[in-house]
Amino acid sequence: MTAARTGTVTARSAWHDVPRFQVRRFAAIAMAEAPALAEEILCEIQREYPHLPVVLDDSGEPMALVGIRRAIEVFVQHLEHSEGRPTVPPGVFQDFGRGEGLNGRSLDSLQAIYRMGVRLAWRRFADIGQRVEIPPPAMYELVDAGYEYLDGLVDQSVRGYAEAAARQAGERLRLQRRLMELLLAEHHRGDPAEALTERAARIGWPLPAKVAVGVLLRPAREAMAPAVGQGVLLDMEYEQPRMVVPDPGAAGRPELLHRALAGWSGAIGPPVPLADAAKSLRWAEAAVRLMERELLPMGEVLYCTEHTEALVLLQPEELIDDLALRCLSPLTHCGPTHGRRLAETLLAWLETRGGAPEVATRLGVHPQTVRYRLRQIRELWGDEIDDPDRRFELELVLRAQRLRGQLGAMHGRR
Repeated sequence: MTAARTGTVTARSAWHDVPRFQVRRFAAIAMAEAPALAEEILCEIQREYPHLPVVLDDSGEPMALVGIRRAIEVFVQHLEHSEGRPTVPPGVFQDFGRGEGLNGRSLDSLQAIYRMGVRLAWRRFADIGQRVEIPPPAMYELVDAGYEYLDGLVDQSVRGYAEAAARQAGERLRLQRRLMELLLAEHHRGDPAEALTERAARIGWPLPAKVAVGVLLRPAREAMAPAVGQGVLLDMEYEQPRMVVPDPGAAGRPELLHRALAGWSGAIGPPVPLADAAKSLRWAEAAVRLMERELLPMGEVLYCTEHTEALVLLQPEELIDDLALRCLSPLTHCGPTHGRRLAETLLAWLETRGGAPEVATRLGVHPQTVRYRLRQIRELWGDEIDDPDRRFELELVLRAQRLRGQLGAMHGRR
């Protein structure tokens, strides 16, 4: 064993002071008893953890037994030669950690097993030490070396566990992506319900009655995936990540998403039956496009159901523009400023269906100003202003212009 160092002072190793013939006798006995000790440790582990699976190697021997025996032998060889730190046997203990990860267990149980093995090994080594008269200080040093060796075994297992966890996470993401692709496809081949059931079962995702689909805008290119919760499907591979929210109206779901998506922008489409998930995606994508054009607010994740007017009026842009050219043609010769004021007055009148005082309150101007403008409006449109269909078209295009910021906001608008 190496000498322990504190600052620049070197402490003498008690194990180095043990005569070599005693060390060799200790090592020879320990090596001879290693197979029996390994059996004892494995039996105790199986008694404490009866559900632990027994995996056999190619020769039919339990891999755990082989690993324990090999670990004991390497440690004893190190004690005999007293050179450097003991080298942990590669492979076996990494496989143990990998097995824990693949079987869904935590590393806590594995570390408890290792500690049990060290305790049992220490008892046997203490007995051997008494037989060959190893001094107590050297045996205490042996305990420290044993726990240092245990740290190396744990490191191997943690590495294997991390590999298994990464492999499982990657496989789950792949299966989750395939499920989302099927969910969000516009057209399906064969029976989509059967395929959905099969793919959802492979990742343990209960099929919900309704879903809402979200489209996100990254706050930064290397942004970490938001912690949206186990039940929400999230695909970060897209330039604009997508998510499928099951049962979006479930208790606590909106609050959880609000916390998880803090700092993100994007939109969540309307709740739809599972088979119509692609429709929810279309609305979310439409809302994100409006956000990118600064027609909907950025800096948060919006719900499409709270912005229906903008989504309905701003989406068919060419149709609305064509309708506006026809409906608002009487304003062509009024000049931009006066024409905008007449348009705002007309919209306020259409929305309130009231007289000059109500329209004036909405616009924040004097009632007499409104009366003057309303007379002009009637002169410009004539009897058409009383036609219900024409009034509907006028309100439609004027609301769209207000959403685009082409008309001023109304006072007292609800």
